[in-house]
Amino acid sequence: MISGTSGRQDRMRSKMLMEGGDTCIQSQLIWPVQFDWFWYSWVTEDDASTSQLSTQRSGNKSQDSGIAEMEELPVPHNIKISNITCDSFKISWDMDSKSKDRITHYFIDLNKKENKNSNKFKHKDVPTKLVAKAVPLPMTVRGHWFLSPRTEYTVAVQTASKQVDGDYVVSEWSEIIEFCTADYSKVHLTQLLEKAEVIAGRMLKLSVFYRNQHREYFDYIREHHGNVMQPSVKDNSGSHGSPISGKLEGIFFSCNTEFNTGKPPQDSPYGRYRYEIAAEKLFNPNTNLYFGDFYCMYTAYHYVILVIAPVGSPGDEFCKQRLPQLNIKDNKFLTCDEEDGVMVYHHAQDVILEVIYTDPVDLSLGTVAEITGHQLMSLSTANAKKDPSCKTCNISVGR
Repeated sequence: MISGTSGRQDRMRSKMLMEGGDTCIQSQLIWPVQFDWFWYSWVTEDDASTSQLSTQRSGNKSQDSGIAEMEELPVPHNIKISNITCDSFKISWDMDSKSKDRITHYFIDLNKKENKNSNKFKHKDVPTKLVAKAVPLPMTVRGHWFLSPRTEYTVAVQTASKQVDGDYVVSEWSEIIEFCTADYSKVHLTQLLEKAEVIAGRMLKLSVFYRNQHREYFDYIREHHGNVMQPSVKDNSGSHGSPISGKLEGIFFSCNTEFNTGKPPQDSPYGRYRYEIAAEKLFNPNTNLYFGDFYCMYTAYHYVILVIAPVGSPGDEFCKQRLPQLNIKDNKFLTCDEEDGVMVYHHAQDVILEVIYTDPVDLSLGTVAEITGHQLMSLSTANAKKDPSCKTCNISVGR
């Protein structure tokens, strides 16, 4: 059995929200039963002194000590996962009517699906088990401390009946179901947007967008793509839950300028050859601007990803459904406005802007030249992973 200790008041307290139909149960959770590199296993406070959950199971059979097994309890089957978000999902299942009225609790065994890139030190046999009182189905499982966006999980369910002595009788485990959590929603991205606005700083003027690459890249564009740079799928840099990573097609540009010169910096992480194009060629009243991400890479620098999409283009339609749209004349990151008949552009000083343009770009619209500075490979953000511990650029959902 699990019992309290004298240090109980000093333990971690969290909340788990589980809803079923119109029923909402909010259970106070206490200390981790098991801990490993990534996962916590929890029991509810009202059951903590009387229940024990095993950290291992074989096949579909429960091997929990202190929990008896009774065949009469119905085994969940035909499990359905729905309403999946980045940190929640609804779960329901079918059950035989036999002994259904004896069910008092559900045991939900939730595990991150193992893959080749799993941390080698992770104890593979330690699951995250959730205990929920039996409520009408479907039931919502919500918790950013054990659910991450864009992550594959396995889930299995037991029905249980709590006895007068505090023990449980349980059914066999259900079949194992796999599912994948979703990307950040617009609500989550708006939270990131608001955090980014806090540190964006004052606005500086800019006149060009620029893209650094190796000379071979531009030679290849001329020889094999008719002098036109084509959009490619964005890599997995930035927030793990970003809806544009691995999905949005575009061309990466920079726009930050040096404070003292008002011109692009001479150094670059991406190559010694730079393509420059006048800002109005890419960003104007015929384009829409979207906020895509906010992240850092274990450094003091913070990055904001913006997307520029020609109105009505496929990229525009993609972003309109998934990303917060910004007013091109009035936002904290990148603006375009007319002054005395001339388009004037400004960018935020205190964040590094990564701009994705969603349409093809003809090299003839700009110029290619070698930079005079250095190629700083250490500053590259290609497939860079976000620092999950940074309080400046993280929100209270999976990283």
